[in-house]
Amino acid sequence: MQFEDILSFIDRHESFVLTTHDSPDADGLGTELVLKSILKNSHKDVRIINSSRVPKNLQFMLEGSEIELWDSEVHSPFVEKSAILILDTSEEHHLGSIREALKKAKEVFIIDHHEPKPMSRLKGFVDSSASSTSELAVELACSLGVNLTPNIATAAYAGIAFDSGFFSYPKTSMRTFKAAMRMLELGAAPNHIYRQLMENSSCASLLLQKQALSNLSFHAGKKIALMVLRWEDFEKAGAEFEDVENIVNIPLKAKEVEATLLLREKEHGEVFCSLRSKGVLNVSKIAQNFGGGGHVTAAGFRSHIGMDEIVKKLLACVESRLDI
Repeated sequence: MQFEDILSFIDRHESFVLTTHDSPDADGLGTELVLKSILKNSHKDVRIINSSRVPKNLQFMLEGSEIELWDSEVHSPFVEKSAILILDTSEEHHLGSIREALKKAKEVFIIDHHEPKPMSRLKGFVDSSASSTSELAVELACSLGVNLTPNIATAAYAGIAFDSGFFSYPKTSMRTFKAAMRMLELGAAPNHIYRQLMENSSCASLLLQKQALSNLSFHAGKKIALMVLRWEDFEKAGAEFEDVENIVNIPLKAKEVEATLLLREKEHGEVFCSLRSKGVLNVSKIAQNFGGGGHVTAAGFRSHIGMDEIVKKLLACVESRLDI
């Protein structure tokens, strides 16, 4: 049975904390909401607790669902009597502040679809052939006969659409469309979800996109596109850190470009690196070299060594893996 390990984990406990990676995306949130429905259907006590707030452009996914912000003093008593289910990541350091809860919980289990990282400490269920973790969650719900509400179906469809690149990424398969179709049957509206995900940005995000493109440079015979956003670029545009969504994909429109790198700097110098490729280059392997991870065509990591140094190191790493 495909989900035997997950069901065994669920049967072992009566109380659960669901969480996902820091800076949650549509897939992480969609998975959390579907799993909460599954657990509630089994009469389990369950709370969704994340390390950071839901981005403004994804708040449409909640619609009556509560997602709490981790507070050690408030939540520790609940964690101590609960199991933790980590969704859409298999890396402890991607969890943010809630990772301190792992040592307090009765048991920890992951459900994920990213490329497995060697020697990962967290154990659970990983299917890297799935287009999204939301896809896995929907399959689990269907296998258990759990009917999701229209609001939860909307969240699940959003997670599937987001992580499959609106059904264009290499991992998109028949099972992806089957899961999405089931969510349509339960009330998800594709046009509404697309507009919320893709046509709901601020004007500041457009100014940030303008700044990113003004910094665009090509390397390795135009096979690599690099964009750098420093903290002052965010201030100049009046943009928030989450306003970078989708900018990283723009250079892939050029036929010569095989990989695109977007590096963005936070106020205190931490650098977030997003990597995308057309499939020739496995960016997940590159991200793993820097302590991150992801998929063959979409990955990322964080760095504390400073923008100039990480740009140099990252370009050298990518160029060494391209046939140039």
